[in-house]
Amino acid sequence: MRPVLELGGTHVTAALADPGTATVLRRVREPVRARGSAEHVLGALVRCAGELDAPAGEVWGVAVPGPFDHDKGIARFAGVGKFDDLYGVDVRAVLLDAVWPRPAHAVFLNDAHAFLLGEWRSGAARGHERCAGITLGTGVGSAFMVAGRARHEGPGIPPQGRIDLVDAGGRPLEDTVSRRAILAHYGGEDAPLDPALDVSDIAGRARAGERRARRVLDEAFTTLGAVLAPRLRDFEATVLVVGGAMAASWDLLRPALRAGLGDTPVTLRPAGLGEDAALVGAAAHVAAVR
Repeated sequence: MRPVLELGGTHVTAALADPGTATVLRRVREPVRARGSAEHVLGALVRCAGELDAPAGEVWGVAVPGPFDHDKGIARFAGVGKFDDLYGVDVRAVLLDAVWPRPAHAVFLNDAHAFLLGEWRSGAARGHERCAGITLGTGVGSAFMVAGRARHEGPGIPPQGRIDLVDAGGRPLEDTVSRRAILAHYGGEDAPLDPALDVSDIAGRARAGERRARRVLDEAFTTLGAVLAPRLRDFEATVLVVGGAMAASWDLLRPALRAGLGDTPVTLRPAGLGEDAALVGAAAHVAAVR
């Protein structure tokens, strides 16, 4: 079992994960505010890691969203609406100095890559040579993988492997497909939203027959499919795996995403490992780089 950490837009999770069996044990989870201070976010990471009580001298795998210098362990968040206060922070140094029992080292990878690596080893992408994955939550994460190795350039792959850097209708994709975009579209200019409302609530209203809720979700996920379609064809992906909080609304997400993909010859699947995928992927990454 390998100690791992995942930083998401709404939470931090620490766990022990076995990439061989896709087993996750001793999970410690804490909510986090994506726009919180550096002390808030780093404090949550250190507390979760410490409460896991992993043996001293272990190499930790850490899955974090971009932009982030994963080789150096330094945050580069800027202009993405989350974790901006971490910009320039050496997160690796913080973990090695503050977590007890002391780790020997910490290796970082993109959270979407961790998700797809976990799914490729033991989940919905297993058996596929060329696969792609997206995570839908606070924003849109993406990964493109060949034989278990992430690809950042090549036919069909967006800049830096990040689909969030692609425009849709002349605007950044996350202005259409993200938590904030869907909530804003649903609320409109003259209908202030309940601050407690989330995308899952809009999905519930869509299932209950509310046309506006269904239209907002359909437009978001159809647009996502249309943006992905030419890239998946050029990359020659045989499967697209969808994870993240919004994947819980698969009954609503899949038809709209499939419509946007059109006749793209790719199998569409929800995450098989759920929230464990990125943890398993982070543990597999440690095994690969050691």
